[in-house]
Amino acid sequence: MAKWVPGAIIRHPLRSIFGLLLIVVLTVGLYGAFRPLPEGISLEAPARGATRVQFLADRTYIDQQGERQTEQRIFDEIFRLVAQAERFILVDMFLFNAYQGQMSDTHRALSDELTDRLIAQKRRHPQIQILVISDPLNTLYGGLPSPHFQRLEAAGISVTLTDLTRLRDSNPLYSAFWRPFIQPWGNTETDTLPNPFGEGQVSLRSYLALINFKANHRKLIIADNDNELAALVTSANPHDGSSAHGNVALRFGGPAAWDLLDSEAAVLAFSGGPEPRPFLDRPEGEVAGSPLSVQVVTERAVERTALAIINGAAAGERLDLAMFYLSDRHLVRALQEAAQRGVKVRVLLDPNKDAFGREKNGVPNRPVARELVNAGVKVRWCDTHGEQCHSKWLMHQDTRSQARILLGSTNFTRRNLHNLNLETSVVLRGSSDSEPLTAAAQWFDDRWHNRSGNQYSLDYAAYADDGLWSRLLYRTMEATGISTF
Repeated sequence: MAKWVPGAIIRHPLRSIFGLLLIVVLTVGLYGAFRPLPEGISLEAPARGATRVQFLADRTYIDQQGERQTEQRIFDEIFRLVAQAERFILVDMFLFNAYQGQMSDTHRALSDELTDRLIAQKRRHPQIQILVISDPLNTLYGGLPSPHFQRLEAAGISVTLTDLTRLRDSNPLYSAFWRPFIQPWGNTETDTLPNPFGEGQVSLRSYLALINFKANHRKLIIADNDNELAALVTSANPHDGSSAHGNVALRFGGPAAWDLLDSEAAVLAFSGGPEPRPFLDRPEGEVAGSPLSVQVVTERAVERTALAIINGAAAGERLDLAMFYLSDRHLVRALQEAAQRGVKVRVLLDPNKDAFGREKNGVPNRPVARELVNAGVKVRWCDTHGEQCHSKWLMHQDTRSQARILLGSTNFTRRNLHNLNLETSVVLRGSSDSEPLTAAAQWFDDRWHNRSGNQYSLDYAAYADDGLWSRLLYRTMEATGISTF
């Protein structure tokens, strides 16, 4: 048997260097995929009695005259929460910029509106603590300054960019290379390559960080309101290019708002941000006599909750799903099995054809829709015209006049559900005839049936895709993490 001797390193230096590099890459890749999560991630808070519960939705549709119409309520409510706050505001938003891609028009300059209103509230109440948390994508990972964040900081408002390196790697094949060889060099503001999202130029390292496919994808606000905390969790971003998207939100008060604050304090802690101080007494006990409950769930807890809702639906009951991205294999199978045991399952999907002026290839939703239809699930497509059907919404109505909805930032994909992104959703439970649950059911039915003569959705045949290539592409991207969904 041949024996290894130290001299072999000298005689075969390139082979030895390659071997050492391979060991480093494999070690980094394995650790990145399974590294311990920061404290406070994957929260599954208790269901708590809630106050001032309101379901909100933004709609874009084609009216009876063939004109494109947009109705927005979510950011109007966010701006009301900002305007009434005197002690505390926390905003955590994934996209907070004016980038439009190749779109020719913008419906609403949400990034400027939110920036202006936060600054105005700081000027009205100089002692108020305003905390903004966002994703480093808004600075192209350090390659381009954010004018909105610069203005906020100049006004005395704290801006924390999430430390994504503390999260697990969704694309371990690439991250195993990026972490040891690219990340240590940081980034600089240089004019090397065109900005992939808008005006200006960025460094090559911005592109290399982008391919790492990782995000703080949360979208929420917490603010004081009449000596209590009010909260709103949504699928909407303060992003000009997304301002016409279809989105949903839940506004609520009570103890669940404090659970939401706890989940955000965890992000601030591991990202080097300040401690949130709402200057309010945390309520003890539950809301007496509340007919509705709200539960905060983040990251992997969202998948556990969604599976519990779907698997808990019995024959004759109803499951309705409206989703921007649906690809997670556990949830796809759960929906198929629900339909097969007699649950009335309706799925409304974005056709995955529009991305800020660019045409997409229909993955993952079109191959997934084919699987669902073959299992007896009813599927329709959002009728989009440049905007996206951006909701992340699931509703269960049982035979005992009880209902629950799950909504928030979380797409039903591996990256969104498996502790890879930061995500926040909420579960609302109560009687089917309560106002917010009735409003949510009505919102879905309007879109499904194209009520009032408005065009919201299309038959499955409009974007049916039986192609082998799309199925292979979807399954490969979902399994490996080499994807944008």
